[in-house]
Amino acid sequence: MPDYEILELILLRAVPKRDMKPLAKRLLSEFGGFAGVISAPAPRLLAVPGLGPACLAEIKIVAAARRLARSEVIEREVISSWDQLMAYCRTRLAHISREEFRVLFLDRRNRLIGDETLGRGTIDHVPVYPREVLRRAIEIEAAALILLHNHPAGDPTPSEDDIAMTATIAELCAACGITLHDHVVIARGGEFSFRGNGLIE
Repeated sequence: MPDYEILELILLRAVPKRDMKPLAKRLLSEFGGFAGVISAPAPRLLAVPGLGPACLAEIKIVAAARRLARSEVIEREVISSWDQLMAYCRTRLAHISREEFRVLFLDRRNRLIGDETLGRGTIDHVPVYPREVLRRAIEIEAAALILLHNHPAGDPTPSEDDIAMTATIAELCAACGITLHDHVVIARGGEFSFRGNGLIE
């Protein structure tokens, strides 16, 4: 099912006899996707015309369920559980046919507070907007980030664009007091850690 249909079904639970497709599509456009909608702050959601308290409640129920579904990673120290984190990342990214860029948002205790897709692309490229990464980190009050993306072709070696983009995000994070722990490229042929290979200090 497309994301707008899933969101439409959620909204229909709150307002059963109304066409919720336009609202669902507007929310996805405004918040950058399904993950952005369900993790958005309540005041921003309520500011969208047509979305009332009943719809908000349904969205936040889904957000709570999603958080529980990630309980193997949520509330654990991600950095001290690297093998578990890699297993989680491989499950999410290793077999996707197009490049996808995700960000793991961590709190000050290195616990996962968000896992969001911030870019989807082609077989060998995904658009990434460093300022959008930083904006989202500030919005959910993240203290640290781990960047993830996949290489469907099977070779996890980062491209020059990957390296330049990571350096830009690192600079923006440093300016705002946010820690960039790593950028990990996932592929069928293995993983590449920017920090492990000296590309992040």
